[in-house]
Amino acid sequence: MNLFNSALGENITFVRPAYFVISGFSGIPNMKYYYVFLLFVYILSVLGNAAVMALIILDYNLRTPKYIVVFNLAFVDLFGSSALVPKLLDIFLFNHFYIPYNDCMAFFFFCFTCLSMQALNLVALAYDRLVAIIFPLHYHVKVTHRSMLSLIASFWVLVIVVVLIAVGLLTRLSFCKSVVINSYFCDHGPMYKLACNDYFPNTVIGMLLPLLILWLPLVFIFLSYLYIGYTLSKVSTVHERVKAFKTCTAHLSLVAIYFIPILITFTMSARIHPNARIINLSLTSVFPPMLNPIIYVLQTQEIKQSVKKLLKIKVQSKSKVKNTM
Repeated sequence: MNLFNSALGENITFVRPAYFVISGFSGIPNMKYYYVFLLFVYILSVLGNAAVMALIILDYNLRTPKYIVVFNLAFVDLFGSSALVPKLLDIFLFNHFYIPYNDCMAFFFFCFTCLSMQALNLVALAYDRLVAIIFPLHYHVKVTHRSMLSLIASFWVLVIVVVLIAVGLLTRLSFCKSVVINSYFCDHGPMYKLACNDYFPNTVIGMLLPLLILWLPLVFIFLSYLYIGYTLSKVSTVHERVKAFKTCTAHLSLVAIYFIPILITFTMSARIHPNARIINLSLTSVFPPMLNPIIYVLQTQEIKQSVKKLLKIKVQSKSKVKNTM
């Protein structure tokens, strides 16, 4: 405590508030319609991602290294949506704007962990496509269950450690200015800027988090597809190029849905109203988990075949029951 007091000044006491106030959507007209929309999106996210996870568990043919990543992405989308949307609706739809200090830290931890893992899952899928197209003959040697599980586990450890450091740095702050967070959840930047002691370490971790969950994954994916495009340009026939590139369409769709809205919001943040920015960021948090399973079901041949096979089995079982009756 002496260290905190010296940082704050002799006449200022370290303040840890009992609660924070989330004010993100306050004052925006007709927001109840938006909350109904968010509830609809959340229900679709839960159903879609649960269905993808169930398909991968039930169909032995989908238990490949690639679908380890797809399963993890569906799990992260399901968990992240469940961590964010119900609490968001509770805060704004039922006017529970006050959130206890410890709950706010947990809210921040789970939201940022899932957001980070969404991006890193896209990196793992980019690696899978890169090896499949660049080294097709060595794919089953380079991309194994063990290597993919190790990659996903290392991403989880990295993200959890970095976000825990961010939480730890938030707990050293004295919130004697205000407890009103101008965001739709316990967001890192709006939180540490409320502190009245030195928050330079939080500024550093605040720059590290976007680097980890946005820029480094985006650069890796971009370079991967540059290399893939260069390799495909050497393929002799157009038919073979198109066939190889079609295996990347689902992943590219996921990348576009995740990164483009975030990049637009951040690059235009100085020119748009703060309320519009908050709504845009909230949409970038809830839309990818809803659309990811839809894209994989519609654009991935293996999942299409799995759905058809399971539906066929269900129809056959029903006909057998009718015949026995």
